[in-house]
Amino acid sequence: MQLHYNTISEPDVPGLKWKKLFDTFWPAYHAWLVSKDAAYFPDLHASQEALKKYMPKMWPTYLRLCKLSNGDQIVANFLTGFNPPAYICACSQAVMTKNTVQLVRNYDYHPNLFEGNLVLSSWNGKKVIATSDCLIGAIDGMNEDGLAISLTFGGSKVVGMGFGIPFILRYVLEFCSNVEEAVEELMVIPAHMSCNVTVIDKSGNFKTILLSPERDPIVTDDSFTTNHQETIDWPENAKFNKTIERSVFIKNLLLEKNLSANKMTNAFLKPPLYNTLFNQGFGTLYTAVYNPIEGSVQIRWPQDKIVVSFNDFTEEYKHIEFNLHSNEQINRSKHNNI
Repeated sequence: MQLHYNTISEPDVPGLKWKKLFDTFWPAYHAWLVSKDAAYFPDLHASQEALKKYMPKMWPTYLRLCKLSNGDQIVANFLTGFNPPAYICACSQAVMTKNTVQLVRNYDYHPNLFEGNLVLSSWNGKKVIATSDCLIGAIDGMNEDGLAISLTFGGSKVVGMGFGIPFILRYVLEFCSNVEEAVEELMVIPAHMSCNVTVIDKSGNFKTILLSPERDPIVTDDSFTTNHQETIDWPENAKFNKTIERSVFIKNLLLEKNLSANKMTNAFLKPPLYNTLFNQGFGTLYTAVYNPIEGSVQIRWPQDKIVVSFNDFTEEYKHIEFNLHSNEQINRSKHNNI
């Protein structure tokens, strides 16, 4: 099992590098959308109207991406982010504000379904470093104002009307500068699946918002989250991904008196937070560490890492090979050409 991971710098509006990413990944997304299981037949007009209503500032960027991709109605629908097919990840995340300001998260998913790109962009005048998903979305990221954000699956298989959460995270990163502004947007943009979103800014202010298509968002002061919300809604999934066990572990970790930023990060690189069920879609593909004060990002694996910042962002490629029988990895790296 392997992972191809790139850091890509295009600190401007979407251009040739985004178009190359589209050309690379669209065939797989298209196959997913038209598959029997996905049954993706949304109304384009309704999707565009939803985008205009809930994320109006994204409309000019959306039009540019549609033009760049030169795509059909399926592309135009997909890029709105509205009512995508269901998908399930896992993930763990936590923040600390003692001695530093830091957001750490593990992204648990199947490596074959992951774009594997950390992209520096500036689509709307604000620099953003984010892990790309669905070509336009973000599963975690930080902007140059010092606002960091990430997501975990919320533990329910209910699917409703709304946007895919990566599209919502992208909107927050593009147009919000602090936690207060982020919460304001997250309270009104509907999410199509259950998800937990943690936001933190360079002041150390943070919130975790529990999103669900079944009820209004819940804003909490929780400093960590795994894959459930107030109750266990999907017992089989909770048992499989051990959301309670991971939650208890993080809670106890954050209670340690001498917890340092490095110790917290290292805990995410080991069980029970680090997972190796890659073939079952529950392998930790990377650990991300966001420092809003420094404007720096670490992408970590047990045996390797990438470190970038808004002031020093180097394009790089890493080939990570996961050993399915242990937490060890073999890695080879070189600069990329994207």
